[in-house]
Amino acid sequence: MHYRQKSVLFAAPWLVVGLVAVVVSGGMTVSDFEKPELLVAALFVGVIVGMAVEQCLSAMRRQAWRANTRWQEKRGGASIVTGPWLPALVPEPPKKPDAAEQLRIVMGANFTIQPLLNKSEARVFKELDRVVMGCNPTWQVMAQVSMGEIIRSKDPVAHSCINSKRVDLLLVDGNCQPRHAIEYQGGAHHQGAAAARDAIKKEALRRAGIGYHEVVAGQTTPAELRRLIEKLVEKPNVN
Repeated sequence: MHYRQKSVLFAAPWLVVGLVAVVVSGGMTVSDFEKPELLVAALFVGVIVGMAVEQCLSAMRRQAWRANTRWQEKRGGASIVTGPWLPALVPEPPKKPDAAEQLRIVMGANFTIQPLLNKSEARVFKELDRVVMGCNPTWQVMAQVSMGEIIRSKDPVAHSCINSKRVDLLLVDGNCQPRHAIEYQGGAHHQGAAAARDAIKKEALRRAGIGYHEVVAGQTTPAELRRLIEKLVEKPNVN
């Protein structure tokens, strides 16, 4: 309906053109306009011409808009979505429960003891602890230590990359300063993203000045482990 109204309104100026065309082609005089059929013919020609011109101009405008849209997409690298344009719904991040809510959740759940180390890790821990105590009794061996507790970064994004990661075994000196991390690599240490996680830990510890060493299951012998610890642990000062 809107298009027809627009076309008829646009065709109004062309009524004059239709009248002139009929007069010229038929050799009509002013007195011939007293005949209603000639007037209707002139009006019909004007409407037809106006609608045709309107359709032609509308097609030209559409082509120009499409060409401009493609140019903007190539220039900005963003796609223009054809309407209707509705605001994008951004999901709200889940809210962290407060202390009271956390207590309610904990009170409604069951918890069980979980071993800090598996059997293989426990064997390495005991041997490591025995050797360390023999080298320097002031040094200690700690297990499953959070990296966020032993190193820091002013870059919050970088710190978040290591904050939740842990080292299997950590050697600390008599002043409780972290000195060396010992990673136990079991039979599945090459599966999934384990290698990438170890690389992240190794680089972060290196930048913090903490040593990184690996004990590989089936490869590192007790004698090799002893030589490694004797090299890493500083001898006590004898005054």
